[in-house]
Amino acid sequence: MRNITRFGLGLILGVAALPSFAGAMPMPSSHREAPNVTKHPKVDGTDFYMFRSYESGRAGYVTFVANYNPVQATYGGPNFFTLDSEALYEIHIDNNGDAKEDLTFQFRFTNALVNGGNGIALNIGGKMIAVPVINVGQISAGNTTNMNTVETYTVTMVQGDRRSGTKTQLGNTASGMTFVKPVDNIGAKSIPNYPAYANQYIYTLNLPGGATGRVFVGQRKDPFVVNLGETFDLVNITNPLGPENAERDSLEDDNVTSIVMELPISFITSATTPIIGGWTTASLRQATVQNPQATFAKPDVAGGAWVQVSRLSNPLVNEVVIGLKDKDKFNSSSPKDDAQFADYVTNPTLPAILELLYGGAGVKAPTLIPRTDLVTAFLTGVPGLNQPPNVVGSEMIRLNTSTAVTAKGSQNRLGVIGGDNAGFPNGRRLGDDVVDIALRVVMGKLIPILNPADAPKAPNANLPFTDGAYVDDSFFDASFPYLRTPLAGSPNDTPAAQAKHGER
Repeated sequence: MRNITRFGLGLILGVAALPSFAGAMPMPSSHREAPNVTKHPKVDGTDFYMFRSYESGRAGYVTFVANYNPVQATYGGPNFFTLDSEALYEIHIDNNGDAKEDLTFQFRFTNALVNGGNGIALNIGGKMIAVPVINVGQISAGNTTNMNTVETYTVTMVQGDRRSGTKTQLGNTASGMTFVKPVDNIGAKSIPNYPAYANQYIYTLNLPGGATGRVFVGQRKDPFVVNLGETFDLVNITNPLGPENAERDSLEDDNVTSIVMELPISFITSATTPIIGGWTTASLRQATVQNPQATFAKPDVAGGAWVQVSRLSNPLVNEVVIGLKDKDKFNSSSPKDDAQFADYVTNPTLPAILELLYGGAGVKAPTLIPRTDLVTAFLTGVPGLNQPPNVVGSEMIRLNTSTAVTAKGSQNRLGVIGGDNAGFPNGRRLGDDVVDIALRVVMGKLIPILNPADAPKAPNANLPFTDGAYVDDSFFDASFPYLRTPLAGSPNDTPAAQAKHGER
C-alpha cells in the first residue's frame, strides 16, 4: 500500500486536469456481457489476466491469459468446444501509454477431420462408414491415433497497428509454424491422464531477435470464482458484508478455453517505461453466407473486413458499467476511442444500485462526483505504481513489470488494497479476488487514501463488501499454464483418482 498512500491531494488535482476517460471498475468476469456476443459464444471473451510469471526461475517473463467460450459443461460431446476457425483472436500490448497497440499476437484456428479430411471410418458389412464421435478409443500423451479430429492454430505477431503493421509468423523448431490444441477433457476412460496428455502441447515460442516465450491453448477449469447467479438477481447476496466464503461459486462446474502466452519482459517493454497495458479482442468477418450443402470443412463462407465483436481487459466493465444501449458499441471499440464512454466511469450507476438495494442496511454510495478515484485505478494507472508517463486514459489492465513478484502461497487475494503491489489492479493474477476488490473500490475504498479531505464523501470506504465466493492463489498451479486441469466429462469417481487428475 505504500505506493498508493503517499499521493494525496496532488494526485486528485493531477487527475482532474486530464481529459474525460472511458471504462470503469471491474466486477465479475465477462460471460455473455453484451447482446450481440451471446449469438457468438466461441468468440465471447470471459477473462483477461496479465501478471509477472511466478513459476520458479521465470520472473523475467509476463504471462497473458485470454479466456473464451464461456460456461462449458463437462458433458460437451459429441463435438465439445472448439474455437472458431472463421475468427481472429488477439492479445494486444500498449508499451508506451498512448492507448494504441504496439504489439499484437494473433491466433487463428483450424479444426479438421483426420485421414485427409475423411475422418475415421469402420468396416461395417464391407462398407467403410464414418464414425459419429470425436474419438474411437483411448488417447494418451504421444498416442492420438484414436482421435477423429485435430484442432491446430497459428500465431502471428504484428508490430504497430494490428491491421497494417509488420507481421511475423511465429513457430519453433519442433512444431514448425503450426501448433496443436489438445482435445477437451472428454472423460477418464478416453483420456486416463489428462494432465500428461495436455502438457505435451505446451510449446516454446520463437520470437524475433532470438528471444523465446511459451504458448499453450486448450481447455482449462474456469479460473474465475463468482457468485454469478445471485449477483445478477438484484445482488441477491445473503450478506454483502461477509463472510467472504459463504456463497457458492457459480462457475465451479464449468470449463473454459484458454489462450496462454508467456513473453520476456525485455521483449514487450519499451525504452521509455517498464509499464505495459493489455487487452484481448476477437473479430469475425463482416459477412457470412451459409453453405446450402454444408460440410465439416465448409459449413459456411465468410468474407470481408474483420469486425471486432468482443473486447476485454478489466473484468465485467461491459456487464455492470456500460449502459445496455452501448454494450455492443463498447465491444467493437478500441481503447484510443474510449472518451465516448466517459460518463459511465465518472458518474457510475452501480454504487447507486447497491444503495438502492441495501440502503436499509446502511449501504451508502460515495458522493464524490466525478469519480476521479476510479479514473486513476482503472483508466490511467496509479502514479508511482502502474501509471506510464504521458498516459492517455483508456480501459485496459496496466502492469508495472518492475514490481517484484509475490510468490505463490504469499499472494494477497485483495491485491494492492490488501498490501500486495504485485496484484490487481497492477496487472491481474489468477488468484486476485477482483469481485471483492471491485466492490470495495466502487464503494469508495480509495477515496480517503487518495485524498483524506474527501473521506466524508465515502461513508462505506472501510466496509468489507464481498460476493461471498472465495478465491486465492491456492486454487491454481505453481507453473505454466497455471490454470487447473479441466473438469472431466466422465470422471473416475474415486476421490484419489480425481486428485490424481487435477479434478476439484
